[in-house]
Amino acid sequence: MSRQTFHAGGYQGGASVHTKALAHLAAAIERLSGGDLRLAVTPDTTGDGSKAIDLLARVEAGQLDLCYFASSYLAGRVPALAALDLPFAARDRADAYRRLDGPLGRHLARCVRNATGFTMFAAWDNGFRHLSNRLHPLATPADCAGLSIRTLDNALHQATFASFGFRPTTIDVADLADAVRLHTVDAQENPLSNTVNFGLHHTHRFHSLTAHFFGVALLLVNTAWLENLPQEMRCVLETAVAEATLFQRGLAAGEDTRCLAVLRDSGAAIVGPDDMDHVGFVEASEPVRDAAMRRFDAALRAVLI
Repeated sequence: MSRQTFHAGGYQGGASVHTKALAHLAAAIERLSGGDLRLAVTPDTTGDGSKAIDLLARVEAGQLDLCYFASSYLAGRVPALAALDLPFAARDRADAYRRLDGPLGRHLARCVRNATGFTMFAAWDNGFRHLSNRLHPLATPADCAGLSIRTLDNALHQATFASFGFRPTTIDVADLADAVRLHTVDAQENPLSNTVNFGLHHTHRFHSLTAHFFGVALLLVNTAWLENLPQEMRCVLETAVAEATLFQRGLAAGEDTRCLAVLRDSGAAIVGPDDMDHVGFVEASEPVRDAAMRRFDAALRAVLI
């Protein structure tokens, strides 16, 4: 095997479970290849002033070979990925992993490859997403009425938060911390890991553990590059990705526990599942879910069961 270096990028700092997983992937690739294959990682490509979303274009254009990215950002180009944005779709992590590693995950991988220049190599745990805001506790949909909330550039997300009573606005993740700090928005939603690692809890005292979405970060490689990779190297990459995926998911589960402790130590006011009208949030979002399901084709509906 001839020596070869390929390049990966992310959009989060060193504390991120995704950044740590890329580092684990790099170490696994070098170990499994006996040093013949090397992954060079740029942990945060926004450091040069670019937007996080630019990372997708860089990988698709072949400027980078691999990245992770929240699946929601690709749903506009790959409509089947909207299945991962259905509100309250996953009961727990085990349920989510079963779907991602089974027929649904394989169906989505085919759809991504057919519609883009990416090959989906894995589905990483981007955490259950929860609400935070600077004004008051959010225990019912009525508490959300009229508040502005930062959302991803994703129609299902925006419709879901509008169903709770929010006024959704799209802001790139590179600008999220400033938007919260400067009160550009009243509320935001993220996995606890992002809320803490981006320092949003320093401005937002109120946190509601709604778990309205289970976030998925797709591990994406440039398809043209992958197809030109020698089979021996591809086998190394596939084995290393499987190892890194198990590592990443373990980190993600532990991160929730760590971040809850950080929030409590900072004096945050936390509304847990037993302290809110969780059924009310679910029922408010049901029309959004039903409308999305009607747009899915029969093949996608079959693997969602």
